[in-house]
Amino acid sequence: MTTLSAAHRPVAWPEHPVVHELNTVVWLGEVSARTGRAITLADVPAQEWDAVVPSGISVVWLMGVWARSRAGREVALADQALRASWTAALPDWTEADVVGSPYCIREYVPDPVLGGWDGLDAAREQLSRRGARLMVDWVPNHTGPDSPWLASTPEAYVTGTPAELAQDPSAFLDVDGTVVARGRDPFFAPWPDVVQLDAFAPEHRRLAVEALSRIAEHADAVRCDMAMLMLDDVVQRTWGARVGAPPARTYWDVVIGSVRAAHPDFRFIAEAYWDREWDLQQVGFDHCYDKRLYDRLAHEPPESVREHLDAGLDYQNRLLRFLENHDEPRAAATFAPPARNRALAVAIATLPGMTLWHEGQADGRRVFLPVFLGRRPDEVLDPEHAAYHHTVWAIAPSVRSGLWQRTDITGWPDNATSASMIAWQWADDDGHVVVVVNLGENRADGMVRLEVDHDDHAEMVDLLTGVHYPYLGAAVSAQGLYVALDGWGAQVLSTRTRSHAP
Repeated sequence: MTTLSAAHRPVAWPEHPVVHELNTVVWLGEVSARTGRAITLADVPAQEWDAVVPSGISVVWLMGVWARSRAGREVALADQALRASWTAALPDWTEADVVGSPYCIREYVPDPVLGGWDGLDAAREQLSRRGARLMVDWVPNHTGPDSPWLASTPEAYVTGTPAELAQDPSAFLDVDGTVVARGRDPFFAPWPDVVQLDAFAPEHRRLAVEALSRIAEHADAVRCDMAMLMLDDVVQRTWGARVGAPPARTYWDVVIGSVRAAHPDFRFIAEAYWDREWDLQQVGFDHCYDKRLYDRLAHEPPESVREHLDAGLDYQNRLLRFLENHDEPRAAATFAPPARNRALAVAIATLPGMTLWHEGQADGRRVFLPVFLGRRPDEVLDPEHAAYHHTVWAIAPSVRSGLWQRTDITGWPDNATSASMIAWQWADDDGHVVVVVNLGENRADGMVRLEVDHDDHAEMVDLLTGVHYPYLGAAVSAQGLYVALDGWGAQVLSTRTRSHAP
């Protein structure tokens, strides 16, 4: 195994990291097709790494690098609902395309097909050369039924009896004579392809710390699948007396604390739902999914978005904002038309906290690919859409500097169109940046109320277009900044000379 050379160690974690998620198996398959030979993480051509670390990206999430459960794959192949979803996404799929779920893990060892530990180390080195960190997955709630953990340490799992198995075979599984519960959350039926770990069991916690400590030697962060399932009250609601009373310390307190003791720079990112983001932040997570913002942007009016953004910065700085990931439908399909998609991309990219972008999102891909598949369909890509996203990513680091503050936009008695717009500013000693996004399909205008101390004559530059505008600081401070946007329009207006577009 290689080590990360001192010359290529990443710079310090940025205050507001930007993640690019890759479906590793799919991506490597396409790289192999482009190069005409089988490619692993150890020998990806330099230009391919360049493409996944464009300007503005500071973390690459290689989703699905661990050895997948063969037993889980067999269960999936027999599931007619899953097969139908594969056909909807990839009509010509064959069993060779079914690689199994990356969240039904046999073992926390990089799949040999991807290059093993040496391949993962090589990927980290290449990312580091480009100033990016490496993130991988952690699945705390369950494993595949063929995991070595179940064979060596059955007490780490939630178990049952032969009588319970006979009574409810959908909830239990016999694995080599051990009756173990199938994995689940408290609101849905059990998942047929995975077996349930016991969050309260000291044996499970020991295994988790050992595996994560090894991962931390080869990566910089983990995205923790369904992290809220390991909170004490959720564990008790799901499993009750079967797991007993919670220990004095929570699962996450033990695991995060133990790993950080040896790897203080290692980051934990939580996939979070059910409004448990704050709770997960309190047990040590650096960032948590902001699914609430996603839902408000997708389904609710601008006022709801503004209310969400009024939360304290101690909370917002530790959220992860996104329009798409491997669990959500493609943004190009959800947030149509393209102008809306682009406006929301500006919003996500310029808010505080971590941001996440899914590979293919910038290209306007519309087909949602189930994670069981190792190949995706060909689609007509949108180079204009991609260029816009690359511009947004490139300007984001210079925008997200200093103090962030949501700002109000006011209209006039005979013009209420400003209600469809949202705005915020970033201010530091070099000036400020104002972001305004129209969340409606019709033209809107209004006065953006800013907190500024710059009273000198200057100009503002729209970093998205390079267009310069006159700016009179004293007038703006007293009256506000007039902004007019077409439907689904956006502007990123800067007075900072260091961030002016050419």
